[in-house]
Amino acid sequence: MAFPTRRAVLPWLMLLPGCATLTALDGAARPLPTYDLIPVPGGQGRRRGVALAVVLPSATAALRTDRILVRPDPLSVAYLPEARWSDEVPSLVQSLVVRSIAGTDRLGYVGPAEGGPTPDVALLLRIDAFEAQPITGGEGLASRVSIAATLIRDRDQALLSSRTFAGSAVSQTDDAQTVVAAFQAALDGVLPALSDWTAARV
Repeated sequence: MAFPTRRAVLPWLMLLPGCATLTALDGAARPLPTYDLIPVPGGQGRRRGVALAVVLPSATAALRTDRILVRPDPLSVAYLPEARWSDEVPSLVQSLVVRSIAGTDRLGYVGPAEGGPTPDVALLLRIDAFEAQPITGGEGLASRVSIAATLIRDRDQALLSSRTFAGSAVSQTDDAQTVVAAFQAALDGVLPALSDWTAARV
């Protein structure tokens, strides 16, 4: 099935503010195929005994769900009808970032802020984009990821550094598995860059 164009009426469109309720009702009625994403570590280097806590990312209401967000246009919100993520997007991104940074083996401890030892540094994240968009004048979807990162020293709340990491990849169809593969391709650039930047600045 071809993905609807920007001009088409989307019969499966879940417009805010009712999207959370519709999603919950749909999920309760029948299980949806579930998709996960894979962490991508940066480069390895000298190990330091620094404890890093990754705070649960902030995100808009449209992203605080386990559904795969599609934006038919800048003002509309919809979700892929036959797919969901393995967790709500903020928790999924937090897990990916934790495992990607830990995979560099350059820090003494990396974990979510909700548990673990008192950190030396906290990594704050804001998800600005984690969505697919129809390609104007073409077939398929462009999967976009944009994550703003800020490093804060715990003992005095000093700002150490901040940067935004973004990537995108194109899927030729609106098939869920193909769209998810495009998200992974976008993250294949974002996650190692974020991991290396973090490890070099804490």
